[in-house]
Amino acid sequence: MVSGRQSELPRLLTAAETAAPVEAVEVIAEDLRRRFGAREVSFLIVDLTGKAVARLYTAGAAEDGRRVERIPMLGSVYEEVIRTQRLYQEAADRGQRVIVPVTNRGDAIGLLELLLPAAPGEDVLHAVGEAAHVLAYIVIANGRFTDLYTWGKRSIPPSLAAEIQYQLLPPSLSCEAAQFTLCGSLEPSENLSGDTFDYTLDRDTLHLSVTDPMGHDIEAALAATVLVGALRGARRAGAGLADQAHRADQALADHGSGHATGQLLRINLHSGRAQLVNAGHPWPLRLREGAAEQIVCEVDHPFGLSVSTTSYPYRVQDIDLRPGDRLLMLTDGMLERHGEKVDLPALMEGTVGLHPREVALTLTSAVRDAAGGRLADDATVMCLDWHGPQETQRRVSSGADTRQASPVATGQQP
Repeated sequence: MVSGRQSELPRLLTAAETAAPVEAVEVIAEDLRRRFGAREVSFLIVDLTGKAVARLYTAGAAEDGRRVERIPMLGSVYEEVIRTQRLYQEAADRGQRVIVPVTNRGDAIGLLELLLPAAPGEDVLHAVGEAAHVLAYIVIANGRFTDLYTWGKRSIPPSLAAEIQYQLLPPSLSCEAAQFTLCGSLEPSENLSGDTFDYTLDRDTLHLSVTDPMGHDIEAALAATVLVGALRGARRAGAGLADQAHRADQALADHGSGHATGQLLRINLHSGRAQLVNAGHPWPLRLREGAAEQIVCEVDHPFGLSVSTTSYPYRVQDIDLRPGDRLLMLTDGMLERHGEKVDLPALMEGTVGLHPREVALTLTSAVRDAAGGRLADDATVMCLDWHGPQETQRRVSSGADTRQASPVATGQQP
């Protein structure tokens, strides 16, 4: 049985790779129907808001022919599976309902839902989990060739400014490695303000940034494009933090794109050393041993003012980051206007047991709720859990830290 299990992954991947990008999910669905008699197979993708899922594919399930169904996640079993990253099963009218997370390196892409004719054994559950793992790779790989999955993540068509802003975000809002877990969340205002966050991981270093240009709508989106492009270009060329900041400053000034605040963070994965450049940006928050506080640091001039780097260079500062810390980088939309009504340190302390995915969404949603759903400024956070350089292996094979022992949830459990 073990050898049979091992043979399914390459076979599924090969079959999916030979299909058209928009039909790759059908390959997985057909395989599950054939092997286990699944009566219904669905792929549900998580909306950009993190508050809903879209049933993009309902092979053999939708009697009325519907191909798309958007479902609010709050209080649902789908929310439970995304939150816990555990397989869920319960008895249904015509068999056994099974829901499996589709996740890669902490990126909670969506869910695979099946209706099986009878309660599955451990071998079947293992095979379904494998199929979900393959499905995650399929969505990531085929997202380069089709808009299907991007379309599925959007509840409403975005404005031009929003389209530009979304394209500046990293392809995955979450990431997990042995030493860290992180997730970003952006709650856009009615007149988009150009907030962005970014990260990348190389052999030795984790790079993070949060930026906030002046202006709204297209003006802010274009400024954000120049800013993020300059930062990524400098980073990919191997520039240090101070030089990255200088190039972003010069790019905004040269192109008449106004100014922007920002924060650049670099963490050495082997030593744990964390260094920061703060360009006129709000101080980060740190949660340590259950208590949240601001990290007070030196504040340099915003990007785009073209201040002489000889007289006023950007300063690279060491910050105290220890294993077990949670770090929050945020924009002023989390603190000003309606954000003033939200006690962020208290919220951080109250969500200490949650995954950064849930923390980021909880914090930005709290600010949006305080504004009655109509934000005057973008509200953006990046939440980082630092496990420490002593961690050298991933915590679980699914790419998500469940923090729970049991791999299966059932309809009878709370």
